[in-house]
Amino acid sequence: MSRIGKQPIGIPQGVKVDIGQNGINIEGPKGKLNLNIPDGIKAEIVDNNISVTRLSDEKEYLMKHGLIRALINNMVIGVSEGFSKELEIIGVGFKAELSGKKLVLNLGFSHPVEYAIPEGITIEAPKATQLIIKGFDKQLVGEVAAEIRANYKPEPYKGKGIRYVGEYVRKKAGKTVA
Repeated sequence: MSRIGKQPIGIPQGVKVDIGQNGINIEGPKGKLNLNIPDGIKAEIVDNNISVTRLSDEKEYLMKHGLIRALINNMVIGVSEGFSKELEIIGVGFKAELSGKKLVLNLGFSHPVEYAIPEGITIEAPKATQLIIKGFDKQLVGEVAAEIRANYKPEPYKGKGIRYVGEYVRKKAGKTVA
């Protein structure tokens, strides 16, 4: 039995929900998102709440029930409040700059790394070594953060690289001098 799938999703003030034949559209102050709901899963509005139900107890529908409910919940939170991820850049001379719709990263390579910021994402750089990625689509925010981090993952010897705020990087001992 899906415990997450049974929970209703509250609709905040200012959020419009439109449930169609095989999809759901959610619009709020931050943006508009839509999701195709697979066959066997049904979403409906009951008392200003969205409830997700499955049509049978087959394994396929049991697996999708909680997933679809979680995706719809993330959509509602995203269009009303938004999501953010923070990255920190550690290393001598490593820094980030915003240049129009591009993020320019100086990471110790022979050239600066340019990253085109996708539509629906805003990036702030309060310091040269700190990035805040904001958006209303949770999946896109996480993907952008992961793509930026992939340019120079934190390495275990000196700890240099791009990491999430609060991420623990286990340090390794280097070669010892004999």
